[in-house]
Amino acid sequence: MLTRICYREANKNHHLDPIMTTENTQNFDHWIRHGFKQINTELELLYNQQSDPENLSGVGIELKNQLIREGDELIQVLLLEGNTDEGFDPGFDLLGNVGFFMAACRRHEIDQDDGTDNDLRSDALQRTLKAASALSLQLGASLGVVPRFASAHLETHNSAQNGTSKSFTNLADEKLFIEYNTRGVFAFIRASQALLACLPLGVSHAVTYDLLVAAKSALNDVVVNNQELFDKLDTDSFFYNVRPYYKPHKVGLREYRGANAGDFAGINVIDLLLGLCRADDPYYSQLLVDKFLFMRPEDQLVLRDCMRRPSLMDGFLECHQRGEHDQPWYKRNLAMFLEVCDAHGETALQHHHMLIKKFIEVPADKAELTDKLDLTASGPPLPVMLRGLKKLCDLRSAADVAGIPSRYTDVSRLKESLRS
Repeated sequence: MLTRICYREANKNHHLDPIMTTENTQNFDHWIRHGFKQINTELELLYNQQSDPENLSGVGIELKNQLIREGDELIQVLLLEGNTDEGFDPGFDLLGNVGFFMAACRRHEIDQDDGTDNDLRSDALQRTLKAASALSLQLGASLGVVPRFASAHLETHNSAQNGTSKSFTNLADEKLFIEYNTRGVFAFIRASQALLACLPLGVSHAVTYDLLVAAKSALNDVVVNNQELFDKLDTDSFFYNVRPYYKPHKVGLREYRGANAGDFAGINVIDLLLGLCRADDPYYSQLLVDKFLFMRPEDQLVLRDCMRRPSLMDGFLECHQRGEHDQPWYKRNLAMFLEVCDAHGETALQHHHMLIKKFIEVPADKAELTDKLDLTASGPPLPVMLRGLKKLCDLRSAADVAGIPSRYTDVSRLKESLRS
């Protein structure tokens, strides 16, 4: 610890990055990128050879023991080192690595006391999981995030080495899933940044039209990306070999839901600024509260700020009420705004009716796993999750559905104002 502090003090006046990771941190990162990934891959191949790929009991005992043994050696020295003060980015990266290990233990059911595989219930296992929890809790508390891996660790903040980024396995479908999720996330971020830039300009500004065009283009990129993912990703490989790494699991005494591809601010910024979802809706605000700590702190700040901002939709409605609907700027900007709303709605419809259905709902029904408690990353049984996703989809697409605060009527009023 003293060595690291002295290094920072000695270099704080130089144009050098004062944040360094220790050799132990680097060793752990190397294992996550190589040995850890190989063990998981070999286990997945073994599971695929079983008549029931959901039954992991007694499968790959030696590999599971190897996972625990190698993880134990690396995590114990990290905990002893007290590696929690290296700065945000290194700390967040380390949290992700510990989180990958704990998620893999959950995926392989190593952490489940089900009365089987007793040779895995060793002192090393218990010591390692306690150490991993302790380190994760320290890191999560100091960084202001959940003490487990989040989607950012595999998407927006997943550094590649020699062209290869982190993943749980070497399986082609997992890499494809992560790659396309990352593309989709950054497209949503581009759209959200364009909409944020509209706020200080106002809905009548000439450049607001340009920004809306940019937002629409980014959302169209999401639509194309979703279609490619739908076409290329193998359903069984995703359902049986990728999805299980995103299960809820305990860190310390508390269970945390799994990482979700929507755990970033951009998609909710779009919801709020378009006005399709509102922060005063108890359902939607609860959704935001539940995901805050799964986002990086800078994302949390952006989203909190957007929760108090007036939406662009309300801005256009106010202009209409003031009788400005016959102005050229109004018709031009509003027409593009409505196209952005339609594009955002299309991404939601794709996600719910195409991606969720193909990769989760249909295979779960086929395998008679619909009511299994740990099927979803969010925790609730699949039917409960699907109802929540349907409601969110209806909000984002401004659907004419009773019982939800959809903006269908307001969108219809704005569309009608273009014809007047």
